[in-house]
Amino acid sequence: MIERYTLPEMKQIWSEKNKFQKWLDVEIYACEALVEQGVIPTTALVVIKEKARFTVERILEIEATVQHDVIAFLTCVAEYVGDDSKYIHLGLTSSDVVDTAQSVRMKEAGEQILTRLKALHQVLLQQAKEHRFTIMIGRTHGIHAEPMTFGLKMLLWAAETERNIERLHQAIKTISVGKISGAVGTYANIGPEVEAHVCNRLNLTRATIATQVLQRDRHAEYMNTLAIIGCTLEKIATEIRALQRTDIREVEEFFAKGQKGSSAMPHKRNPIITERITGMARLLRGNALVAMENVALWHERDISHSSVERVIIPDSTTALDYMLKKMIDVISNLLVYPEKMKHNMARTKGLMFSQRTMLALVDKGITREQAYELVQRNAMECWRTGKEFKKLLAADQAVIKLLTVPELDQIFEYSYYLKHIDQIYARFGL
Repeated sequence: MIERYTLPEMKQIWSEKNKFQKWLDVEIYACEALVEQGVIPTTALVVIKEKARFTVERILEIEATVQHDVIAFLTCVAEYVGDDSKYIHLGLTSSDVVDTAQSVRMKEAGEQILTRLKALHQVLLQQAKEHRFTIMIGRTHGIHAEPMTFGLKMLLWAAETERNIERLHQAIKTISVGKISGAVGTYANIGPEVEAHVCNRLNLTRATIATQVLQRDRHAEYMNTLAIIGCTLEKIATEIRALQRTDIREVEEFFAKGQKGSSAMPHKRNPIITERITGMARLLRGNALVAMENVALWHERDISHSSVERVIIPDSTTALDYMLKKMIDVISNLLVYPEKMKHNMARTKGLMFSQRTMLALVDKGITREQAYELVQRNAMECWRTGKEFKKLLAADQAVIKLLTVPELDQIFEYSYYLKHIDQIYARFGL
């Protein structure tokens, strides 16, 4: 289901055709290096480059018999190349090809996701600029706290996305390595110069040391980075879902003409995209856990990691690519209701000004404990009766003895909470 919505680039990266092409690239670049060393003749390289090809169908047909994907691949290529195929895979082990090619594809997938992340960052900043002074209530524990702006939420998410961009850059760097060092990493049958040449041709860094495989802490870092990005998307999605609740309804996913929310209730406008993103984030975390379990292999390698990596790496990169695309759409087309935000702020009858009232009383010379008690008893009366908090304070002789009515009016001003907004935005160059 996910595949229908992903960019062709991500589909192509994880296609069988691209996998085998990357394998062929590694093999040909290794042959180039062996020609430079005089191990194989130049004429053989010319033939290999001219004739080497494959079909996915033929590889799968051979694999059904030999039960080994790399041998099936090499056999298929040999059918096209002929006698000079004896120089292909000379001194290499399967993981030299598979792991190095896998790094290339993980790098490509990471760069695709990086493009999405940067696009998300831009739409978050755009919404932050638009709603710089769109005042709303901040909530802690789900309860009204103090006023803030909707733009600050967007800036918060933009800042976290910036950190995710940095994390992904590092994860791509970590995984952009190759190894061509043989069965246990000793270069016994293939020299380090071949590895250097192949990695240079593939724009990879050569691993400083490997066993038969690249070490899986690299893959675990990459997969955990994807999971963290998923957590950020889930965080954004969860907030949008909460704010779309009927009894809050301060923002809403765009609801297209002709869209339907329920088979039973025609009035429904459900946050289906953000709910979907929330659920998919759990997949990324699960796959990250599996990637960490792949770090510990027996001795110089076993293949307990191989089967799961064929699932978790394409699935996680494809899922995250999709999640980012959908979140960009959600943020770009988000319906924001400033009047509902103001309406909701008024529902607690001014209780949001409790801290400022307490601080004003302290400024008049009483202790913080005394000020807290004066404010809290009126706040609790406001909760209980629904009377206006400011009117209750004005009727409290202990309060009004310290604060005049004009001073109370000044305390109950929204602008007080917006005085440092520009300073926060300046940190983002806005």
